Amino acid sequence: MEFTHLDAAGQARMVDVTGKQPTVRTATAEAKVTCSAEVIHALRSGTVPKGDVLAVARVAGIAATKRVPDLLPLAHVIGVHGARVDLEIVDDGVEIAVEVRTADRTGVEMEALTAATVAALAVVDMVKGVDRSAEIVHARVTGKSGGRSGDWTRP
Repeated sequence: MEFTHLDAAGQARMVDVTGKQPTVRTATAEAKVTCSAEVIHALRSGTVPKGDVLAVARVAGIAATKRVPDLLPLAHVIGVHGARVDLEIVDDGVEIAVEVRTADRTGVEMEALTAATVAALAVVDMVKGVDRSAEIVHARVTGKSGGRSGDWTRP
């Protein structure tokens, strides 16, 4: 197996994408925060003391898509041309679904995953005063399209 982020001597490097043509690329990711019944009730009734949890988490996730190169040292600076962060209150927590789009030389899987995890962190931050046991139970890329490697969907 060849690791593209290592040179012949095993040193970390940023992959050179100069020669690649920009193409439309999309990535999706998801995360989930579990929390108490008390928090679910407060979310549904809009009585969480810190305010509108879903709105804050949505904006945090969108903003996070544009910060990936600041967080991941080998990530490329790319144009994020579209980002959607959807949050749904379910019986045991908040489910987060993200789609990020670009027309660039490299994919946006890390941008989508970062958006999902930062949105989840924002939910935890907003509800921790009511439920210290709130936790992020999963975060994962669920699909990608475009680019040389083609399409992929989590089975």
